[in-house]
Amino acid sequence: MKLSIVLSTQPAQFNAVAFKGDLEANARKIAGWGYDGVELAIRDPRLVDGPALLDLLARHGLAAPAIGTGQAWGEEGLSYTDPDPAVRQAAIQRTIDHVPLAAQAHALIIIGLLRGIVKPGVSHQQAMTWLVDALQRACAAAHAGGVRICLEPINRYETTLINTVSEGLDLIERVGAANLGLLVDTFHMNIEEPVIADSIRAAGDQVHHVHVADSNRWYPGAGHVDFAGVLGALAVIGYDGWVSGEFMPRPDPDTAARRAIKYLRRIEK
Repeated sequence: MKLSIVLSTQPAQFNAVAFKGDLEANARKIAGWGYDGVELAIRDPRLVDGPALLDLLARHGLAAPAIGTGQAWGEEGLSYTDPDPAVRQAAIQRTIDHVPLAAQAHALIIIGLLRGIVKPGVSHQQAMTWLVDALQRACAAAHAGGVRICLEPINRYETTLINTVSEGLDLIERVGAANLGLLVDTFHMNIEEPVIADSIRAAGDQVHHVHVADSNRWYPGAGHVDFAGVLGALAVIGYDGWVSGEFMPRPDPDTAARRAIKYLRRIEK
């Protein structure tokens, strides 16, 4: 199992990112605890020196399997489903801007809340039409760079656009892009899926990336998610991608990261 943890390259308000701040110091610690890579949370790739960042990670033996885009939503309000066409276009362009670094790092691009919400005055059908169009355009640009895009089903309390694996699979079919897959997140699945392992098996080879956090969004092992069942289901579908920690920095970032990898390594045996 290839394990990574989310590392933010820029200041961010999002709480479920354990590591922010000094990149060099954080990379050193993460590598020292035995992680294989870091999932990069990047608000705007134009503000990041990509080659220098990847060089820093390489010095610590860390890969960068995925790039998260959620800060563009959280910090700037960009989304694929905003009523303002300029905002929608900016969200699509921001996704496209990630392609060069993603290609260089052999990383996936994650679409979480950058997909947006159904805003007042907008029908669910209209929002879905905008979402499909945005993903088709983003996937086309990513395909040209040899990059895959992952859509993350997110729980109903954060958005009403694609909450479950089943809805995600339907969306993939509607978009019709070969480089679009799913990111499954155990925190959101604990809310939306009747049996997490069953939903993973149903998704099969459409699972392209995995986020782990426990039922309380703390590190794995701090709640009641059946992670042995999760890892077992991933083995059944032949998943050979990355399992990435995206959880609250509780009781503190270092403790959470150390406990997460210790717990996951123990139950995978």
